[in-house]
Amino acid sequence: MEIRARQKGNIVILDLAGRIDVNSANLVEAVGQCVRDGYNEILCNLEDVELIDYMGISVIVIAYKEVINNNGRMKFTNVPAHLKGIFSIAGLDKAMEFYATEDIALNTFNEDKVIEKIQKLQLRRRFKRLPLDIKIEIRPRQANNPVCINADIINLSAIGGYIYGCNKFKLGDELFIKLKLPPKQEEIELDSKVVWLPDKQVQPQAWPGMGVEFVNLSGPVQQKLLEFIERNLSFMSTD
Repeated sequence: MEIRARQKGNIVILDLAGRIDVNSANLVEAVGQCVRDGYNEILCNLEDVELIDYMGISVIVIAYKEVINNNGRMKFTNVPAHLKGIFSIAGLDKAMEFYATEDIALNTFNEDKVIEKIQKLQLRRRFKRLPLDIKIEIRPRQANNPVCINADIINLSAIGGYIYGCNKFKLGDELFIKLKLPPKQEEIELDSKVVWLPDKQVQPQAWPGMGVEFVNLSGPVQQKLLEFIERNLSFMSTD
């Protein structure tokens, strides 16, 4: 099988030609190299594929899992009519995304991002936010990054918060945040990621600071946050 790679934006298009069979390990290698290079949105163009046997289906599944396991997306386009049956028999037409044309397939990558943003916004709105002022300790995952000791979390939800008094980090930085929830001063540590930074000129009241999203959050820890927020919001509403 021959593979020709080209790129449109952040999407790698693999033009496949020939036979996808037991000798097509180069597809797995090509996809793996894309992922290692930081490209995890891949579109396979099957227009010039002559044959796919059951071993070839296994090769495609292995490549597909490589992308999915790295939080990516792999889609397929231009499947010849004589090959559609094998995808149907293998059940892949229900598990994977197939599109009639390359343009349609490329547009779905952008649509997915819009849907993902909407879902995240809806998720944030589901969780109430509590205004507060608690001193926190921040440690970066990477030891060579700066550390902010004297910072405050002034807005807290069960999925994230806003930290005031620190401008040492950039978007995407991964952090450990340690805080103590009053009144029992119960200590919790949260894996976090910087997802928003205020503009000093546009939002001077929020600067210096950063919005963080809590990641790898366990159920019990999130439940503690929810209970703390609900308890304090109830207290504020009756004050």
